[in-house]
Parts: sequence; C-alpha cells; structure tokens
Amino acid sequence: MERRTFLNRIGSILAVLGVAETEWLSLGNRYYQALAQPSPRKLALLIGINQYPEIPTLSGCLTDVELQKELLINRFGFQGSDILTLTDEEASREFIEAAFLDHLGKQAKPGDVVVFHFSGYGSRVKLETSADTMQNALLPVNVGEYAQNDKIVNYILEETLLLLLRSLPTDRVTAVLDTSYDAPSTVIGLKIRALQESVAKLAAEELDFLKQLKTQKLSSTPIVLTATSEPNQAAREGLFSGFSAGLFTYALTQYLWEFTPATKIQVALSCMENSLYKLGSKQQPGNLENLSPNLSPKRREALNSPPSLQGKGAGGLGLPDNIIGAEGVVSAIEEDGKTVHLWLAGLPAQVLLYYGVNSRFTLETTEQLILRSRTGLTAKAQISKIEGANPLQVGQLVQEAVRVLPRNINLTIALDTGLERIERVDATSAFAGFSHVSTVVAGEKPADYVFAKLQEIPSRYGLFSLGGELIPNTTGEVGEAVKLTVQRLAPKLSTLFAAKLWRLTENQGSSRLPLKATLEIISGISPQVVMQRETIRTFKPETSIKKSVETRLIASLPTAIVPIGSRMQYRVENQSDRPVYLILVGLNNNHTAIAFYPWQTSQEPNTADTKPLLQEIVIAPGETLTLPQTNSASEWLISGPACFCEQQLIFSTVPFSETLAALSTVKYSTAEQQPIGSLLNPLDVAQALLQDLHNASALKAQMNGTAADSYILDVNNWASISFSFQVV
Repeated sequence: MERRTFLNRIGSILAVLGVAETEWLSLGNRYYQALAQPSPRKLALLIGINQYPEIPTLSGCLTDVELQKELLINRFGFQGSDILTLTDEEASREFIEAAFLDHLGKQAKPGDVVVFHFSGYGSRVKLETSADTMQNALLPVNVGEYAQNDKIVNYILEETLLLLLRSLPTDRVTAVLDTSYDAPSTVIGLKIRALQESVAKLAAEELDFLKQLKTQKLSSTPIVLTATSEPNQAAREGLFSGFSAGLFTYALTQYLWEFTPATKIQVALSCMENSLYKLGSKQQPGNLENLSPNLSPKRREALNSPPSLQGKGAGGLGLPDNIIGAEGVVSAIEEDGKTVHLWLAGLPAQVLLYYGVNSRFTLETTEQLILRSRTGLTAKAQISKIEGANPLQVGQLVQEAVRVLPRNINLTIALDTGLERIERVDATSAFAGFSHVSTVVAGEKPADYVFAKLQEIPSRYGLFSLGGELIPNTTGEVGEAVKLTVQRLAPKLSTLFAAKLWRLTENQGSSRLPLKATLEIISGISPQVVMQRETIRTFKPETSIKKSVETRLIASLPTAIVPIGSRMQYRVENQSDRPVYLILVGLNNNHTAIAFYPWQTSQEPNTADTKPLLQEIVIAPGETLTLPQTNSASEWLISGPACFCEQQLIFSTVPFSETLAALSTVKYSTAEQQPIGSLLNPLDVAQALLQDLHNASALKAQMNGTAADSYILDVNNWASISFSFQVV
C-alpha cells in the first residue's frame, strides 16, 4: 500500500467521508497550485481484488496490479513512492474513493501524468432513481457489507469514477478497467470478471458522494481503456505458466513493454485484440470515451493520435520519445555478480509458456544473459561477460536475442468440470491416443482449448476456445459416446496444434530484420490500407519516432473489417541489406488452415498432368513485393461466409527448403492452384517452418547440446508478424 500506510488508514476514512469531505472535494486549480512541485509528477493508483467475501474468488487481479506497477516503474519512469496500491481487503469503497482524492486529487497538478487501474468484478445495477436504466458499476471488496437488505449494494458507479477522473486538473490521465458488466448464465473456459445484474438501491454514502462530485469543476478529458468494447462481452482471466492475470491487462502491458507506444490508441487496441484472440478470447478492448457518438471531431482526432506524443488534452503515460522496447528488465542481481533476476512481462503469453533454458537476452551494455530457469514472470539468468563491459544495474532493460523452444510441445485440452467423472476418464483415454495432445482439468493448468458439453444439448460434446466459443465442426452427434466424438476430432486437433506452433514464432517486437508489411484492399487507383505492421527494434537511434508514427501501424477500428468479395494483397517491404524469404500461413475462423502457395507460372505446354511446382518467395534488399503478384491469374479474392481470419507472415534470411518440401508432398489439382488456399498438411508444414527458422540460426552450432531437443531462433535472422481481420 505504502504512502505511510495510506496516511494511517486515511484518518478513519475522513470520518467516513464526513467532516473533511468538502475540503477533499475542492478540486480547483488554486488548491493544486499550492501543492505544485518544480517538475511534473507521475502518480498512479492501482486496485486489484481477488478475494471477495461470499462471492467466487478471482485469480489474476493482484497479478494485474504487479504487471502495471512494474511497467510504470521500469518503462515509464514512475517512482515507487508515487504508486499507491489497494488490494483485497484494503480495496473497500471508502478506501478506493478516499485514496483517489488523497493520492491523486490532492497531489496532481496541471501537466502531471496520472494512471488509475482497476481489476475486479463489475456488474450492472438498476437504481431506484432511474428505474429504466441499468448502470455499470465496479465492485469493491465490501460489496456484501449491506447484504442484510438485498436491495442495497455498496458499488462504485462507473459514472462516479468518470467524474473523479474528469475532476483532476491535468489532461494526462489514463484509466484502465479490467472488468466487465454482463455475466452469462453459464461459463465455459476462463473465469469472467462480471456478476449478474441486480435491481438494487445504492448505498446512501455513495449517492451523496456522486451528488457532490457533480457540483465540481471538470477540467480533464481522460482516456479510459476498457477490457471490452461491447456491453455483452466478458472480461476474462487467463491461467498462464505459474500465474493468472487478466487477459486485457497482460495484453496491454506486454504491448507497452515490447513496443514504443508512439501509435494511435486504436492501433494499440487492434494489436491487443490480436493478442487476446490468440489467448482464446474474442473480447475486444475499447476506449470508453471514443465509443461515444457525441464525441467532437477535435477530441476524436486527439484520441487517435499517439498518446506519448500528444501532450495536453490527450492523456498518455508520458513516455520519452527515444525509449526502446524490451522484453523485460533486470529486477535483482545476486551477490556473486554473475546471476541476475529478470521480470519478463514483455514476452507474448503464448511464447512465455515455452520459453526455454539457454534462451538469450542482450542489454544496453552489449552483454548477454543466458536464461537458466523461469517461474511465472520471473527468471534467473547468467551473465555472459564481455571484456570491458559496464557493471550491470537493476532496472536495465533486456531485449530478446535468441529464443529456445522445446521440440516436445503438446496441444493441451482442458476437460470441463461440468463433465461427469466417467466422461472425463473416457475423454482422457481417447485424447491419449493422439501424439502431441495432453489433457488437464479445466482451471488447474494452462490449456489451449476446452472439451465440454454443449449447453443447449447436454448429450452432445464439442471443442471450445478458452473464451467459450464453440470451434466449428467439432461437435459429436446427439447421444454419441465421448470416445467417438474425440476420435473424429483428429484432423481438427492437427490443425489447431499447427497454429499453436507457428504462433510461437511471433516476434514483431524483437526481430532485428527491418520489414514492413501492409494488408490492402485493391480498389480504384490506389489500394486501401486495412492495417500495417512493422518490425520496430530496427530503428536507428537518430531516427525520429515522431516521423515514423504515421507509417508504423494503421487501423481505423479495433477490428479490421474486410468485405466479402474484396480483392486483397500484402505489400511487403524489405528494408534490410539482405534478401529475405517469406511464407504465409493462417487460420480461417479458427478452424481451417490456409497458406499462400507460390506457384511457378511457367508450366510445360500441352501436358495436362503437369505437377504444379512451388518456388521460394524472395525479396531483395530494399525491394517491395506484392503478394500475390498483381495480375488476374493469381488474384486473392475474399469469399464467404463471414469469418475471422488470422494470418502469419514469417520471414527468414535463408530459404524455406523444409517448408516448401512439406507443401509439395500433397497433390494439388490445377483447379486448386489458388494463391491463398487450404493447407492440407498443416502440422507437417508448421514443424518444417520451425526447422527452417532453426536452420537459419548461426548459433545452433555453438549450442549443440540444446539443438538436439530444441529449436533455436535468432532475432537477427527471422521475423514473424501476425495479421487478424474480420470478413463480413
């Protein structure tokens, strides 16, 4: 908690927000100027609640607080003494509101940076004062304090929080709400941070507090980032390797670790949505204010400009223009001076789980760190000394250099707790018949998918995403035995496992290959940009980030939309001094594997049975290539039905020999020679891709012992960029 144990428990909560309340609510500029300091401050109030009395516990809210605190200190320059945390029993309604007023309201001044974070339950409540309207509310830990009368609740209305945020005298205010308000009646997969709505009367103290807030001067226009952008979406928690966390908080903090956030807010949300999808959730993060139809054009433009470059009127975290991205930070150095502790919150969640021993990181000192062990988000690494290197310091950022992945990775299926014991036994036995598939009990260990009963037809079984979405074409017949349903999943499991493997190559943040890829709709004179991705660790120090903002990432909506019937292409620019080779793989609607097939255009004439030939896609240094080549014979046309598409562009400095060999083992008819088509042997191709990237690493010869049972991937020789879009 700190801040002198929150001013000795805030003076009996300001006599329960009584006598001194008027002074605390005097939020005018004169009061702040009296407290002004010579330089702007960075203040944060972080709240996380796992343990609610008489309500099912959550698991990841305290981790969220830790993720945010480490990010703010190590990436944004916050002082630990300026970050106040309230967790579990500390996070009562009275304490939260008093902490906001004291720690943020009483200290902040114009130009300061302020961050507010809440992780916990949300709900909707119908108030007696507005019986026709349900209002969003955050649940403090003492939500049940008024349980003697079930029509009175101790919630904090979202409206109250927004008024508090707007009352601050600085325009650099960011709030993060990892909660949601609509709870489904049944839940499959990950925990949901929402309770069923209720018709209730709000505590009188909260109504009085809200009434007084409405009389205050509102000078701030905060940015409020939310875990969901639609009322019926659910904010979910993920179970990772050794820890749980809010999916939104993990995606947000991981993005801000790896990337220089000099991008539009909507672009950041688009990248986070892509990460959330890979974690099994279709929740779409949003910006609360930007959802308003009454937003002025000037304010909307400000929200869509880069937060760290906006200055006044646009929020942001106050990040210096020249800060570098990183995968983690040195958190401690042992007495021997040779072993360091790392905080690795900058690695993508799906990669962290398999991040292997002997992976390597570099520091600004050019020293290398060799990973020796990892538990959750923390790791131990050994210093590989370089002559004349500067001494290591706590707080130094570390960047990925070599990624080591085990070869014995499995697809993990969680068995839903709604299954009877005999059903779980049968499912475990059936899944054991597949190589590379293992089972766990849902909620006990990390998993990729969930095997469960269909809610509407309990006598049928199916495969679900961790977010509870049924995977198409995975359901058994009515009354069919568990083993039969599992056995018919064989091709689907192979496809999903292949997708898991190529997702492990994602490294847009850490790759040292300077590449830019743009997804375009071919329309009229000039193509319409859908989204753009660029490896970002390749900027030269003298390059101005401000100049590169507009070419970094482009997106108009959190989800990129592509209409059915669109003619599409990728425009890929190789900004390096070496030729690079390219492979494209992906999933349509999370169930059908696809790939780009580089067919050779020259075929022997007058031969009907000529075997189609595949060729390498190579991009020369400084050259730009469109994929597919723009001509009517090889156009990429988006066909129905509506679906969600995920595609991975994977680059290497050496040819994809193994991958092309795997692609060539399947017989294709002339009619199937489309540029983007079904991938008939996805698992073989995925394993060949990893082997090709391993072969591109110059370090594999130095790491013979590791190479035998691992893939060794060097950031200097590979890049893997993900694109996700909705076909409508």
